[in-house]
Amino acid sequence: MIKIILKWFDNDFASKQSNINDDTAIDWKRIIPFILLHLGCLFVLIVGQSTTAWLVMVISYLVRMFAITAFYHRYFAHKTFKTSRRLQTVFAVLGATATQRGPLWWAAHHRHHHIHSDTDKDAHSPTKGFWHSHMVWFLQRKNFETDLNKVPDLAQFPALRWIDRHDMLFPVLYALFLFILGTVIDLFFPSLGTNGAQFLVWGYFVSTVLLAHVTYSINSLSHLIGKRDYDTQDGSRNHWLLAMLTLGEGWHNNHHCCPGSVRQGLTFWQIDVSYYLLRLLNKMGLIWDLKYPNQLLLEKKKVKVHV
Repeated sequence: MIKIILKWFDNDFASKQSNINDDTAIDWKRIIPFILLHLGCLFVLIVGQSTTAWLVMVISYLVRMFAITAFYHRYFAHKTFKTSRRLQTVFAVLGATATQRGPLWWAAHHRHHHIHSDTDKDAHSPTKGFWHSHMVWFLQRKNFETDLNKVPDLAQFPALRWIDRHDMLFPVLYALFLFILGTVIDLFFPSLGTNGAQFLVWGYFVSTVLLAHVTYSINSLSHLIGKRDYDTQDGSRNHWLLAMLTLGEGWHNNHHCCPGSVRQGLTFWQIDVSYYLLRLLNKMGLIWDLKYPNQLLLEKKKVKVHV
């Protein structure tokens, strides 16, 4: 049992202890926390609900979605802007609380995806089926380790490597923080009708599951539904609803056309909340050197008839 728990909290230990020969197989013992995460949502039937709990769920979702879209994706994976080591560490921790593995693992797989998008070498290619591209791929043994060769620029930072190795620690601490916060609010502001259990269930379990599957939808649905504004060598598509839910990531065809751009909503009506917030951080001097798409490239790849 101790070894199983260590596999959850130390990815290096998990890699060494794995005895699964089939690298396409799922290591069920390792993904027990992922299963429990979903089952934890059922506790809403026990803890009940309140306006405060719903508000905490939404805030928890939005803050961590920004950490994933703006930093895990646009910063760690694509380096579309620069920031300080302190801020990159803060957002690496915040992103890890989303329970989507560590920043190096996330960035390494995403960079691989862009090189081999929608081909057999793409870990979450939709050609392998919806559920595979949505979530089965990261449950497989072969996609567990972080390939540091794909992220040498990030691997040079000891703090990022430590966070990546112990990524499971941060969701646990975040869940504990929410429980304590809810308990304190219940103690001092009982009129709000909430408590630590509600904060834990709605703020962590429900919020995290929603956040996870909306994020996964960019790998699955964004290569299946929507329209193509640009001619790219993959099936990436733009979809306004996915863009709303992911703070801008749903403009996925735009992104595959210009992956190095900090901005993914390329027209005034393509709402890109993550970009707006990054612009604010830029004005505050917290990030700098924002990269934008090459206009000549955009014009060259613009499709004449949407498909």
